[in-house]
Amino acid sequence: MKRLTLLTLIASLLVTVGCSNPKRGERAFAPVYPVYEQGPRQHSDAIYQPATAMLLHEDLKARRVGDMLTVLLQEQTDAQKTSATDTTKTTATSISNPLLFGKNPTRNGLAVLGNQLDSDHSFSGKGDTSQSNSLTGSITVVVVDVLANGNLVVQGEKWLNINEGEDFVRLRGIVRPLDINPDNTISSTRVANADIQYGGTGTLSSANKKGWLARFFSSDWMPF
Repeated sequence: MKRLTLLTLIASLLVTVGCSNPKRGERAFAPVYPVYEQGPRQHSDAIYQPATAMLLHEDLKARRVGDMLTVLLQEQTDAQKTSATDTTKTTATSISNPLLFGKNPTRNGLAVLGNQLDSDHSFSGKGDTSQSNSLTGSITVVVVDVLANGNLVVQGEKWLNINEGEDFVRLRGIVRPLDINPDNTISSTRVANADIQYGGTGTLSSANKKGWLARFFSSDWMPF
């Protein structure tokens, strides 16, 4: 009964973890709108309006809260590691039967204080691992904060409903205005503290995942 209760608890935990996929409309990735500064109201017949002013001598780049910026996803990672270890240790110790009062101590004709110890240890280990990942595309994000040094905190998400599932891309990080291209784009390799998430939900995504019991036997919880 106790084993059944333990397995049920583990299964519930794994199901809960497996169901924690991102969803549409999460508040953490909700759109951020520009902050309107409260100042002296301009007359409706005035030529200059600060809220809709366009800087003719500057590129139209993201620089304020609520501005949009297109991030070009250009992520490529390649990792490879190889290790090999060989150790050998041999020990031999011999103690001859000492003399006590000019005689060799014996018992039934056998030396009782003579000893010999031999040991031989060896170990051989080898490991090889490699991994390669690539992510390309684009996602338009929104400026959610402007730091004291002028850097921009951006975040955004994109959802695609394709066939029997949904694919999503999420990005959050900090960009430097100087790294923004004239066409208001920036490479993802220039985003600091980048948090990029790509995945999917639905029938096709579930078909490519292990069941909760299979994940349990492959997890660190499995003691064997």
